[in-house]
Amino acid sequence: MATEPAGKDHRTVIHHPTEPDLWLTDVADTDHFPKEHRDDLRAVATWAREYLCEPHQDLGRRGPVCPYAQGSIDRRRFYLTVRPGTPTTVAEIVASMEPYRSWFAELAPGRRPESLHTAVLVLFPGARDHLALIDAAQRRLKDHYVSSDLMIGEFHPGPPDKGGLWNPELRPLAGPVPMLVIRHMVPTDLPFLVGDPGHLAAYRELHGHHVPTRLRDALAEG
Repeated sequence: MATEPAGKDHRTVIHHPTEPDLWLTDVADTDHFPKEHRDDLRAVATWAREYLCEPHQDLGRRGPVCPYAQGSIDRRRFYLTVRPGTPTTVAEIVASMEPYRSWFAELAPGRRPESLHTAVLVLFPGARDHLALIDAAQRRLKDHYVSSDLMIGEFHPGPPDKGGLWNPELRPLAGPVPMLVIRHMVPTDLPFLVGDPGHLAAYRELHGHHVPTRLRDALAEG
């Protein structure tokens, strides 16, 4: 069984149940970030609060950049970790993400309401000079994640060459440290999936009965 997620007064790092070198820390617990990774973790914590949780003048819609980040932080379910070293291949990054996908399923079982507010951000600070590897790893991982009712996204200082849904000129996936982010799929994720028949089929199976009205045309066209 996985270690229980951090509660309101919990101040320890969560360790993987079978791989003790793997850990997660609550973004709200900045005073207890592991010392050797503190600068990168604090940079991402600040970015989450000041970017993800806030409106952006170029976003093209009202509300924060990420509608779910503040709720996740408030519930102490916004977790950070660091993969040290410098990755040299896409396969290396893909393999390093596998334990987190299965661990996420234990930390945030799909049928629990609080699971939808859970996110795991895996930082790869050693990939700052190899950002293309992060992009390629995200593409390779996405099939497996989507079929498991999960989303995986990439953020880095590049930033990734993906335009915003409401403003194609914006590059909303900019982040201070290269990272891959895991969360549960939600019905409003449809626009991120319509370009791939396999992803669309998985969405129909998992969320086809809960499609938001404004997205039903996109599902029919897909």
